[in-house]
Amino acid sequence: MSEKRFVVALTRTCGSGATWIGEKLAEDYGIDFYDKKILRLASEDSGINEALFAKADETMKHSLLYKVTKKVYNGEVIPPESPDYTKNDNLFAFQAKVLKELAERESFVCIGRGADYILKDFPHVVKVFVCAPMEKCIQTEMERLSMDRKTAEKHINEFDKYRRSYYKYHTGREWESPYNYDLCLNTGDITIEQGAKVIEDYIANKYGIEVKK
Repeated sequence: MSEKRFVVALTRTCGSGATWIGEKLAEDYGIDFYDKKILRLASEDSGINEALFAKADETMKHSLLYKVTKKVYNGEVIPPESPDYTKNDNLFAFQAKVLKELAERESFVCIGRGADYILKDFPHVVKVFVCAPMEKCIQTEMERLSMDRKTAEKHINEFDKYRRSYYKYHTGREWESPYNYDLCLNTGDITIEQGAKVIEDYIANKYGIEVKK
């Protein structure tokens, strides 16, 4: 594989299998896969307890904040002496700071976290939206989480609603707009391996970066 740095930023609907595709990409390229590991790195960078990052993730899922306001990320990090240092917007800013620093020094795959927007000005960032038909997503979540059909459908709708609002709040963009992404991948009729191969072929064609065989 080329030594040229690159990032695959995955955005996904619940149950689409994007996490498995991301893990497969990371394995094939021999690079790191970042999901909630970003919270640990942001905690280490900021000195803010990792539990606060996790708590913010969870509480914002049930908050009205995303429904009534918008705070587009602008790159600023609040200083430690500020009373707002541990507020949710600053926690997002530290996650963004970590993603940018990682992109400066290594190749990686990231899922969620608004990475496609945060890293939009970096070269060699492949922005991918992964989705699947609702029926496929329901079946996936029923099996993955041992849920009945009704619970799985409710779970998917709640998560996608949260992710849609989270994305709009921090980026000012529409989560499902194809204009935000290089690729929109429907995983309804393809395997994890096939999904990863589509992205790998795109990277090879656009940037000349090949998977090491």
